[in-house]
Amino acid sequence: MELRQLTYFVAVAEELSFSRAAQRCFISQSAISHQVARLEHELGSKLIERSTRAVRLTELGAQVLPLARQMLGIESMITAAARAPGGRVRMAANMSFAQQSLAAIAQLRTEHLDVEIEFIIKSFDQRIEAVLGGDVDLALIRGDIERPGLAVQRLWVDDLVVAMSDRHPLAGTGDVPLSELGAYPLLLPPARDQVLLHNVIRDAFDRHGLDRPRQAPPLPVDHTATMELLNHPDEWTVLYERMPLAGIAFTRDRERALRVPVSAVVRSPGAHSEIVDDLIATLQAVHKRTEA
Repeated sequence: MELRQLTYFVAVAEELSFSRAAQRCFISQSAISHQVARLEHELGSKLIERSTRAVRLTELGAQVLPLARQMLGIESMITAAARAPGGRVRMAANMSFAQQSLAAIAQLRTEHLDVEIEFIIKSFDQRIEAVLGGDVDLALIRGDIERPGLAVQRLWVDDLVVAMSDRHPLAGTGDVPLSELGAYPLLLPPARDQVLLHNVIRDAFDRHGLDRPRQAPPLPVDHTATMELLNHPDEWTVLYERMPLAGIAFTRDRERALRVPVSAVVRSPGAHSEIVDDLIATLQAVHKRTEA
């Protein structure tokens, strides 16, 4: 039995899909299926029932899942313990966090001259797996996540930016009520690719008793939202930050309902160093100054 087999089994069990688990683990679907089958062969029993329409855990699979999570959590703690104290801290995020992250790193470096702090760009799933595996000490995410072996600390809440063509009827009118935005088609990536944005927008309209906006055709994976807005000036979308671009107007919803939490993800309490806690506190301080 290998730890990678348990990693792949947990991914399939949590996703209930071999294809999604393969994407999450950054390997081919055939490879992840092969490794899970090897694990089942070694155990002498099926862990996962496969069919053309569904994937589900067997009774044994449901019993093994929490044990596999515990073993992977222990492996992460051993990896963390083996790393030299101090010396280096690695933080993973995406580019939208770069400005605040680098400002926090610069400030912290003046207080900890002997510590090297790295800023690494990774996708959401890569960030989570990197924290679990001990490759990074801290990950910044939008939204929340529940995974054994992880601790999530809310840092702040960001207002989403509403973007539209400068030819849109609402462009240049200041903050826009949700009721007026909802009258125009909403452009977003497919829900499977941007679950958080879809949930935030749905919940905002529901909380205010408004009909949800009509969805424009999903944004193709090889297209940018801003270019699509130029081609379809009656549509609008939401972004995590302003990106000054010719032909694009930015505003916010008047109700300030389109908001997303920003969180720090670390290994479970006790499995990370004090310098990581200092970095989290510095990130919060930098954001507070930025908002002031």
